[in-house]
Amino acid sequence: MTYEKAEVATRDGMCPVHVFTADDGAISPAIVFYMDAGGIRPAELQMAERLASAGYVVLLPDLFYRYGSYGPFDPVEVFKGDVRAILGPLMATTDNAKAAEDTGALLTYLDTRTDVSSTRIGAVGFCMGGGMAIAAAGTYPERFAAVASFHGGNLATDAPTSPHRYAAQSKAELYIAAAEGDASYPPEMAQRFERTLDEAGVRYRAQTYAGAAHGWMKPDFPVYDPVAAEEGWSTMIAFFDRILKR
Repeated sequence: MTYEKAEVATRDGMCPVHVFTADDGAISPAIVFYMDAGGIRPAELQMAERLASAGYVVLLPDLFYRYGSYGPFDPVEVFKGDVRAILGPLMATTDNAKAAEDTGALLTYLDTRTDVSSTRIGAVGFCMGGGMAIAAAGTYPERFAAVASFHGGNLATDAPTSPHRYAAQSKAELYIAAAEGDASYPPEMAQRFERTLDEAGVRYRAQTYAGAAHGWMKPDFPVYDPVAAEEGWSTMIAFFDRILKR
């Protein structure tokens, strides 16, 4: 496993990125990993490394770079307090539109790497990152072939930057993994989102993980579900392998 850190110039400043590759010198498909609201911390790096070990160049950007230095946060402690007070100021510095804009700079960076096998890449996002991954795919439809969202919230709202508004432009196949009883993605919202995908002719698979709570994939979250997480990992890797390694 190879790990490196770099900085990518965006319109609003320098975005730190973490890059994991399975083998030094190997030529592999690339996947952009969109973080959750907890920001960059050991668990995020661990997850990006695990995805890279499946044979990918994984780019994990710190999308809170506009805020400045922070954390790292321990989600267990964060959830004991006022989550909005702690994470709200960081979350206010980005959104789906800004993340999509940042993605242009990330793609330019990936194009400079000789270990990336194709310009058609993947994306995965968790929690807030799920919507960001979908927005990026709609903004750069010629670049993204496969996008996975895990416990993504607010995927179809009346907001101008709602992820469902990007759906018609996306050419990627989507995998939408939802948590049962997730207040940030209730059944009526899921229906609205899927109806938009159907109308746009987007290929997708939607799956609800029974008994899992919002954030079940994150190993440092209080609601981490190891059984559901392993199912999520195997499904995600099979999804990316089928599309990006053919």
